[in-house]
Amino acid sequence: MNKRIRVLHVAEAAGGVERYLQTLFKYNDKEQVENILVCSQNYDYKKFKTLADRVIVLRMAHDIEPSSDIKVERTLRRIIKQLKPDIVYAHSSKAGAFARIADLGLNNKVIYNPHGWAFNMQQSAKKKEMYKWVEKISAHFCDKIVCISDAEKESALREKICKPSKLQVIYNGIDLEEIEKTTPMSRAQLGIPEDAFVVGMVGRLSKQKAPDTFVKSAKLIKEKIPNAFFLMVGDGELRDQVESLINQYDLGSSFLITGWVDNPAAYMKIMDVGMLLSRWEGFGLVLPEYMACGIPIVATNVDAIPNIVKDGVNGLLVKQNDFYATCDAVYKIYIDKNLKRKIININEKSVKKFDALRTVIESLKLYTQ
Repeated sequence: MNKRIRVLHVAEAAGGVERYLQTLFKYNDKEQVENILVCSQNYDYKKFKTLADRVIVLRMAHDIEPSSDIKVERTLRRIIKQLKPDIVYAHSSKAGAFARIADLGLNNKVIYNPHGWAFNMQQSAKKKEMYKWVEKISAHFCDKIVCISDAEKESALREKICKPSKLQVIYNGIDLEEIEKTTPMSRAQLGIPEDAFVVGMVGRLSKQKAPDTFVKSAKLIKEKIPNAFFLMVGDGELRDQVESLINQYDLGSSFLITGWVDNPAAYMKIMDVGMLLSRWEGFGLVLPEYMACGIPIVATNVDAIPNIVKDGVNGLLVKQNDFYATCDAVYKIYIDKNLKRKIININEKSVKKFDALRTVIESLKLYTQ
């Protein structure tokens, strides 16, 4: 029997990256690949112990903290030397920097997946420029860069991050099997009226995901659709601001913020519309999840989202921060039953291309190249 490929995954950012790794490990061919995860304290490492061959938790700061970062680098280099992986696979920008520096001069293959370029985020021009230069320099110290969408590859080529041959597109995948067998939450259980038109958002309550736009849209939607109810599945640093805005608009009785949940699909399945109003987006994992749950989508026309959602075909696209257009799109789905049915039928057929098994197969090919 051939020796298994030992892959050491390094991950700091939780959220979407965590879900990506969870699915990658679940469908991994254990006879061919040994997965070791070095993750931050933000991960549900108990869950990963059942999925990966080994889990090592390191305390990592999300922002730049020189003394803490140097300590992580030293520990990570020691781990790499000790475990001698065939591949070091770094996920997201902070872990990408950690892993590529820690691995300098060591004899293995290095793969980096930014899971959305940091320089595409909304921030000052100075910060964007800094991130571009960090990525350009760091690109010299890895063998392959995985882009999670065509838009991400186009960004890298436009900014001349590295030579085209170093880039490889592997679309994110979702656990279709798990979503299919997920039992929906009951509306009664959540305090949602049975006759409510439920408009939902799954994601981090952060600037990127624009929860403020969701609430401002909700105010307008409620005026047009009196039985509308709004469900936010997630948590984040803007939660206090979001709750304050909800109270300001007197929407408290028509709103539920669940916090983080283990089974977002169970909540998606009771939605009538699923929204992703991101200000920037490397992929938008929740979009194919909405599709798999049979929910019409309203999303912003930014970055990778139009690669997945075609306006008027399998969802409706709006400009970012445009809560008037967002309200109109939701109302269009509410009144036009044929449009809703068309979107659901198209997504039912097309969602299969986002199956996690394809991501696993393409990742294995990458390991063996």
